[in-house]
Amino acid sequence: MSLRPTLTEQLARARSDLRMGVPVLLAGSGGTILAVAAETLDAGRLAALRAMGGDLALAITVWRAETLKARAYDGDMARILIPPSAGLPWIRAVADPADDLSTPMKGPFTSLRDGPADLHRAAIRLVKSAQLLPAAVCLAVPDGVALAAREGLTLIPVTEAVAEMLAVSPLHPVVSARLPMQASEAGRVHIFRPEDGGEEHYAIEIGKPDRTGPVLVRLHSACFTGDVLGSLKCDCGPQLRAALGQMGADGAGILLYLNQEGRGIGLANKMRAYSLQDQGFDTVEANHRLGFEDDERDFRLGAGILRQMGVSKLRLLTNNPRKVQMMQSNGIEVVERVPLKVGQTPQNAAYLATKAAKSGHLL
Repeated sequence: MSLRPTLTEQLARARSDLRMGVPVLLAGSGGTILAVAAETLDAGRLAALRAMGGDLALAITVWRAETLKARAYDGDMARILIPPSAGLPWIRAVADPADDLSTPMKGPFTSLRDGPADLHRAAIRLVKSAQLLPAAVCLAVPDGVALAAREGLTLIPVTEAVAEMLAVSPLHPVVSARLPMQASEAGRVHIFRPEDGGEEHYAIEIGKPDRTGPVLVRLHSACFTGDVLGSLKCDCGPQLRAALGQMGADGAGILLYLNQEGRGIGLANKMRAYSLQDQGFDTVEANHRLGFEDDERDFRLGAGILRQMGVSKLRLLTNNPRKVQMMQSNGIEVVERVPLKVGQTPQNAAYLATKAAKSGHLL
């Protein structure tokens, strides 16, 4: 067996590199580009990129391009030419909406429209999967293989990598143990670990659910601020406790605790979204200004865990029809949607109204 890292392992390494500000190489039929996350790029590496010659481009999503009034000739994204005189403050200001209201005049921008954008699109996807701002500084290079060997950089073949990034990493059971809880003394926690080096996910089993019939299930996305700190800005904490309480009262159920903080954008970006909400934007608008979709979560993770646990029919505790649709499309039958209407506060009333109006939640 070879010691060479697999594509999955290379992608995990690339995510780690990007989080530390290290460039990665993306190779495809259109050539090779160096890509580094705009958020973690430092002045030294920016100077090194400029010394290599060629035009630097900042790849951003169409949502961020719309906020900046930049042309998105590539449809779902834009490649903005970085002026030769632009330094880190300019790059960060374009990538990060934190100061959009105080310094709104950042353009005019020149968006590239010639040549393929597949490598730049892959760079955004990779940076986003590292839970960084979805913006990447990119530079076309002539010989990526030689550059990777000389500089010790991670080289990713994009044609294969895109399919890998779009797939759900297989989850493997690690351990399970009994855990008496306030909701029920008959509790058990199962840990599942993905192959791609991502965060582990948990299944909290109450009692002994009957796998032959519909099981009461809650798909709960991690919310550090709500679940741990008791935030009044959302209804996550009350939903978590109410779901466990209902399972305890019924004598059985499974709560999947999926580590997809902030609708899948991570805690740091979630706090950025909260900061934008303080400026007057609603939760969906804040995500868009950051360059993210309304909801970046992938509930195929939950379907995979349930299949491994032998569960195929659910009574699903949720107000979100998308969860029902995702379960159904992944072969898990939802016999009943069980409403979970708890946790409204004066502080989150507008947030819940936005979820109902823009995300289709049944509140």
